[in-house]
Amino acid sequence: MSGAGAALRGQRRALREGLSELRARRDELSGRIRAEEAERGRLQARMAALARRLADTSESLAGLRAARANIDRTIAETEAASGQVLDSSQTLLNILKEESGNDVKPVSHKAVH
Repeated sequence: MSGAGAALRGQRRALREGLSELRARRDELSGRIRAEEAERGRLQARMAALARRLADTSESLAGLRAARANIDRTIAETEAASGQVLDSSQTLLNILKEESGNDVKPVSHKAVH
């Protein structure tokens, strides 16, 4: 039975060594898991900060675009009004020319004092 006992002791030793290797591997994996979880936390925090910046930038951009659209409308309205004023002025000038052409009297070349 000493041969069987030796074989049993050898198997126990092999089992302990196998368990020891598995525990070492587990500890190594636990360390890697902690490192990955920490990295994930840092990335999530960075993503949250970037999401806030993106939202702020989008809001600012919307405001800037609205202001530009308002200015574009003002320019278009001003150009339209300016065109109407020019048309009215030209019409008035044409009427004044017609009326002054009817009332034209020869002007004396003498100096008026």
